[in-house]
Amino acid sequence: MSDMHSQEDLSILIGTELPYLRRYARALTGSQTSGDTYAVATLEAILADPDMFERGLSPKVALFKVFNSIWMSSGAPTPEPDSLDGIEGRAQARMANLTANTREALLLHSVEGFMVEDVADIMGVSADEAETLIRIAREEMSKSIAGRVLVIEDEAIIAVDISTIVQSLGHEVTGVARTRSNAVELAAKNPPDLILADIQLADRSSGIDAVNDILSQLGERPVVFITAFPERLLTGERPEPAFLISKPYTEDQVRSAVSQAMFFASTETLGA
Repeated sequence: MSDMHSQEDLSILIGTELPYLRRYARALTGSQTSGDTYAVATLEAILADPDMFERGLSPKVALFKVFNSIWMSSGAPTPEPDSLDGIEGRAQARMANLTANTREALLLHSVEGFMVEDVADIMGVSADEAETLIRIAREEMSKSIAGRVLVIEDEAIIAVDISTIVQSLGHEVTGVARTRSNAVELAAKNPPDLILADIQLADRSSGIDAVNDILSQLGERPVVFITAFPERLLTGERPEPAFLISKPYTEDQVRSAVSQAMFFASTETLGA
């Protein structure tokens, strides 16, 4: 009976953190399908050997640590650039030039919100090494590519803040849209290289719909979504964005997500 209760407790602990593991896996691999494959492998490893889930750590750190061991044991593989066409091929070519382990450290720290010490635990390195990996990632990604960014955000103060962060990375803000129709109009006039969109807009229109409208007209381009309720979107029941920032956000989260999305040109969007 105690074993059954232990398994139930473990399921609850993992279930709470699983949406965030899937978000991290998607951002790391650049695709929902590939990311979910690693997430499933992580769960299977824990089921096969529950001791892999270290109870002395916080549940989120313990889960991500198992994932990292799976990821690293597979060699953190990426497809060969020559085998891919278009935007994905260019993304993989850029990935090949990154310093090893830097992107993992940056995502863990800036997007998932782990402290440096937790990143070190997850990756099996010292805190100093983790901090160095994060710094290198920021430098390499921020310098790698610059482009035009459309901000879709109905709250004026947040729109200004996000625009300032985006411009500090060397990108040009092509416009700020408060509604779905406004976003589509601005994108048509000045096509962006990246879209940064809130989910709920001023006239109760959908940032998701706005993005899908724009992509249907202009074609593939990277997208970063922002929402106060990420768990409502990370359900696995429909296509999900690789880059999803939670409100309230930090400057680090925006900088990391924008740099990652621009660098890897992730284009997965939510279904309407």
